[in-house]
Amino acid sequence: MRYTLTTPCAWCPFLKSMRHSFSRSKLEQFAAGQFHCHQTGIWRDGKAQPLPGSLACAGALIFLEKRNRPNQLMRIMERLGLYDRSKLNMKAEVR
Repeated sequence: MRYTLTTPCAWCPFLKSMRHSFSRSKLEQFAAGQFHCHQTGIWRDGKAQPLPGSLACAGALIFLEKRNRPNQLMRIMERLGLYDRSKLNMKAEVR
């Protein structure tokens, strides 16, 4: 999974405008692990499955960074130079 998206897509479940879609605790569960942008994966058996080359969800990254709680993979990718939190659009309307 690549960490190159910087702004959430219009249908990102982490956007404030999508407030009715998932509870905060469910979003925290999503963001705790690898959560790919749903536009870069496929749906199989009722679950979103990442494809090779899928992109990490910018909404999830921003959600965690706003709370100063990057997950382990985010920290690893940052150390490897494959993720740069300073490029995230922190002004995005993410919960």
